[in-house]
Amino acid sequence: MVKAIEATGIPVVHICTVVPISLTVGANRIVPAVAIPHPLGNPALDPAEEKKLRRHIVEKALEALTTEVTGQTVFDK
Repeated sequence: MVKAIEATGIPVVHICTVVPISLTVGANRIVPAVAIPHPLGNPALDPAEEKKLRRHIVEKALEALTTEVTGQTVFDK
């Protein structure tokens, strides 16, 4: 789905927990997530720390969305 959307000219960021799968399917902008059951958070953290973690992932995704890429790029945490 990511490749089909990008083919129309709309940039897409794939936030994922298993980066090799995203690379296999051909996603161009990849942001690693936390874990499969909680990709955008960590319930073991206190609420303030979890909010900070979630904000960081979303900000990284926005950075990836506005970055020109020529191929598959993983935007590390």
